[in-house]
Amino acid sequence: MSDYELYYWSVPFRGQFVRAVLAHAGKSWSEAGDVAISDLMGAPVTRMPVPFMGPPLLVDKKAGFAIAEMPAIILYLGETLDLLPKTPALRAMTMKTVNDANDVIDEITLDGGREMWTEKRWQDFVPRLKKWMTLWEETGERHGLKSDSGYLLGGDQPGIADVVTSTLWSTMADRFPVIGAILGENAPKTAALTRRVAALPPLAKLAAKAREDYGEAYCGGRIEMSLRKVLNAQN
Repeated sequence: MSDYELYYWSVPFRGQFVRAVLAHAGKSWSEAGDVAISDLMGAPVTRMPVPFMGPPLLVDKKAGFAIAEMPAIILYLGETLDLLPKTPALRAMTMKTVNDANDVIDEITLDGGREMWTEKRWQDFVPRLKKWMTLWEETGERHGLKSDSGYLLGGDQPGIADVVTSTLWSTMADRFPVIGAILGENAPKTAALTRRVAALPPLAKLAAKAREDYGEAYCGGRIEMSLRKVLNAQN
């Protein structure tokens, strides 16, 4: 029996962060599937494992505990699996990184598709995307990150901040090479860290499974179609 049940759509996007932390920790999980998610979202709140508006939602089977919202799930896994740094400052920085990643994917999908991408919107957004990337680069540099060594918040092994960083940028760069090129130009140490962590066997295996299961899909829907149309025009 798996350790956890994950409710997330059949795309990588926000749920991939949860999958990555579970894979990094060597934990097993099963996925409820899109129909079960839709059914649960449409059910009365009293029947939900935890009151929630949308996935990801994670059920810890052994603990009998359910939690939704990606940053909250990552915090719970960090606390219960002893994956967070020991100092309050580094724990806070870890959660800042998680929330920054959550903000970036909100912005790359224009708040979940409230609007669609156009060439002008993309060009107006590029400076902000570059600034996001430099936030990662500066954070890493302040903690000793080098082009060929080190981690985002220091230490001698990858932590949640590194797993989340790698998942954010590697998934995006794999689906949208134009974004990968922008990352390499504006945050080369972050790009190198992303590649090193993505190459770890559990994460490499997860990425290969995502490619097998979801193909080119990133977030799905009309918003992904509009993003692809704009970025394909950059090539």
